[in-house]
Amino acid sequence: MTLSRATKIVATLGPATTKPDVLKQIILAGVDVVRLNFSHGVAQDHRDRAQLVRDISREVGKEIAIMADLQGPKIRVGKFENGKVQLEVGQKFLLDANCAIGNSAQVGLDYKNLPKDVIAGDQLLLNDGLIVLRVEKIVGECIHTKVEMGGELSNNKGINRAGGGLTAPALTEKDIEDLATAVDMRVDFIAISFPKNAQDMQLARELAQVHCVAKNHEVRLIAKIERAEAIEPGVLEEIIMASDGIMVARGDLAVEVGNAAVPALQKRMIRLATEADKFVITATQMMESMITSPIPTRAEVSDVANAVLDGTDAVMLSAETATGLFPVKVVEQMAAICLAAEQSEAVTLDADFLDQTFTRIDQSIALGALFTAYHLNVKAIAALTESGSTALWMSRHKIHTPIFALTKRVETQRAMAMYRNVTPLQIDVSTDRDTALQEVEQLLLTKGVVKPGDMVALTVGEPMGQAGGTNTLKIIKVK
Repeated sequence: MTLSRATKIVATLGPATTKPDVLKQIILAGVDVVRLNFSHGVAQDHRDRAQLVRDISREVGKEIAIMADLQGPKIRVGKFENGKVQLEVGQKFLLDANCAIGNSAQVGLDYKNLPKDVIAGDQLLLNDGLIVLRVEKIVGECIHTKVEMGGELSNNKGINRAGGGLTAPALTEKDIEDLATAVDMRVDFIAISFPKNAQDMQLARELAQVHCVAKNHEVRLIAKIERAEAIEPGVLEEIIMASDGIMVARGDLAVEVGNAAVPALQKRMIRLATEADKFVITATQMMESMITSPIPTRAEVSDVANAVLDGTDAVMLSAETATGLFPVKVVEQMAAICLAAEQSEAVTLDADFLDQTFTRIDQSIALGALFTAYHLNVKAIAALTESGSTALWMSRHKIHTPIFALTKRVETQRAMAMYRNVTPLQIDVSTDRDTALQEVEQLLLTKGVVKPGDMVALTVGEPMGQAGGTNTLKIIKVK
């Protein structure tokens, strides 16, 4: 059996990956989840891409999950009469909420409440921190600033406040409309941008639930951690608990808290989410140079490998696959880096279980399967699951034994595409447990996962087909 990659790959779709043959190639190269970026394009663009993903998934025999990434309250400058200006250190520059068209002295704002959110002395970071303005005073709806770090400023570039603290809501009117569209498209995940606290995620869940009930659909919510307020002790933990998973969104987060703080925050976020039985995506500039280069830098290779060693479930590609010149090569390179990093991982399974207590039978069975599989050196773990919870619990612990999650529900299969070290497969087994286990054994043989004589750890629930009902662990020798 060839080595299977545990870490999942999320690829953003865009002009570079719209053609069916290219999309098929990146899926075959290793993509597990595709991201639809609702900051760009219109609803029909996303519907067309989602349908194409479903069609190609069926063609290649691999279910690909779809994540809709909402834009959120991106605070931006307006437009300039010549499209851009050059700001020099020391010059005065005006941010005017009522300015229609900008010039070298001033520019408008798409977020009209910004003058109420800042005070004299604040630092404003524009264009991902490449331009820095110091607030000198606020007069009505005008923010008077002095340029501390200059450069080219063009239309609609983003604004962050150093240290965070802007009051813009996590869900704009556009996001609320896009959320409804995403559920209607039957996406598997929705990423919420710029949540400040658990209440933002709870509101998103309430809004999503209304549409999910109407469509008889289930969607999982991802909190993108990119505000300084979201990483405060206690706040981050509450956001994690209110979400199904999180994204370490290193771009805007780095602008607000500083680049140097991000690596430690990444490790903290991955650890906290894993301990809370939630999944994690690490994102932003992972293979940035491959937008224009056929090979990554060594620093990028180390960045991806370190995220894998930190325990992330998935690593994400943005412009690399959306608009880059080498979308297939970048996926191939990322897959190879992940696999190499995983082979060097130390397994600390026994230590993970020290001082843990379990109150649920299904969770105890899941973790018992891991422990037994590790010490018996079984070839694979197979989990029959209705909701995917058994596979999720197993995936929270590093073990080099591959986990195969078997479900009759395609929505569960797609959701599990995000879980580390889990290969989701669809199977409609018998309601008789012994017959079902024989069918699972035959499927693993057919897939080439195991061969006669191999040992497999199987988890299943009785009665069959009930979510949360896993109550049996069985070790079999394949015949």
